[in-house]
Amino acid sequence: MAGIATERYEFTNRSGVSLSGRLELPETPPRFFALFAHCFTCSKDIAAASRVSRALAARGIAVLRFDFTGIGNSDGDFENTSFQSNVEDLVDAAGALAESHEAPRLLIGHSLGGAAVIVAARGIDQARAVVTIGAPSDTEHLKDLFGDSLASIESEGCAHVDLAGRSFPISKSFVDDLANHVVTAEAKKLKKALLVLHSPVDNIVGIEHARRIFEAARHPKSFLSLDGADHLLNDRADSRFVADVVASWAERYASEPAATSQDEQPAPALAQGEVRVDELGPHYTQAITAGRHRILADEPLHVGGGDQGMTPYDLLLAALGTCTSMTLRLYADRKQWPLTGVSVSLQHGHVYANDCAECASTEGKVDRIERVLSIEGDLTDEQRARLLEIANKCPVHRSLLSETVIPTRMA
Repeated sequence: MAGIATERYEFTNRSGVSLSGRLELPETPPRFFALFAHCFTCSKDIAAASRVSRALAARGIAVLRFDFTGIGNSDGDFENTSFQSNVEDLVDAAGALAESHEAPRLLIGHSLGGAAVIVAARGIDQARAVVTIGAPSDTEHLKDLFGDSLASIESEGCAHVDLAGRSFPISKSFVDDLANHVVTAEAKKLKKALLVLHSPVDNIVGIEHARRIFEAARHPKSFLSLDGADHLLNDRADSRFVADVVASWAERYASEPAATSQDEQPAPALAQGEVRVDELGPHYTQAITAGRHRILADEPLHVGGGDQGMTPYDLLLAALGTCTSMTLRLYADRKQWPLTGVSVSLQHGHVYANDCAECASTEGKVDRIERVLSIEGDLTDEQRARLLEIANKCPVHRSLLSETVIPTRMA
């Protein structure tokens, strides 16, 4: 994937076992670091872990994904692991990341890894936000996967269980440890922002688990349905969607302003209606702050940018599009018209004035914004025609067409 680098990352856990990982780094300095926990008996290289991590790195978030003890390329015996050892591996990974780069502010867990990050969060003070993907609300849910082997595990102390076509030694101590962790109780004590992602058609971990986690957690919390996705996110489009959602959501909770020295003054509070733009660099990435809201702007990779956000002209079109949609909604509601949906598509370009029928100028090139309205609802032809007229009356539209004065001075 363009614009990111993948590095081998190895660290030693508290038991002296060497664990193997991959650190996905964006081309530009990371907005922050995240830690990804894979699903039970999976590895750091499973499609969901690698695709989501790389997609987040492409959006400016550095992600460490690693193999738990006894899994993949990590050392140790799987037979001697437990859910608790997975939690400890996560805390150790966060500590190693803090020493080598920066402590993770975002924890992401897939399936049982989601339950693990909820429990591990209390041991990772720097983490500010937690994301679960298809996570179970209780660790004993795993017993369902062991089926008829449970009796052998209980009587013999260990038995090999076939999981996803592979055989794993499951010990009695592993099964006993599952009863020691109440995920919903940990979610209730989380004290960090939580995003729960779950598919309503997940046939491995039912959607009711997501409901229990969400109901147990305190605000701030969010829930999003991954409609149509399978448990392992095998469809690339589902992985991209998860990365888009996580990157946007985490920006609100995991990002923080750059630390200031004792000699520097913090940025002044913004007045109502004021917008501040701060360069993040090293390319063209900009942080845009308005009130309590913050977004990124950038240029595409092919012109030397970091592609971390919308371009200035994207933002211009967004301003016109949102204002248009809001104005139509306000007008239709005031008239009590049955407008059920509005979509606005916009494109910006330059055309020669003598080729532009709508332009007053006759020489040189002019800016041209094409706006296409999609309006839903049981509306008459007259009502649709009136809404088309109203679109041209939105405040941003008027500002773009009116004479604008922009006095500029040094701070």
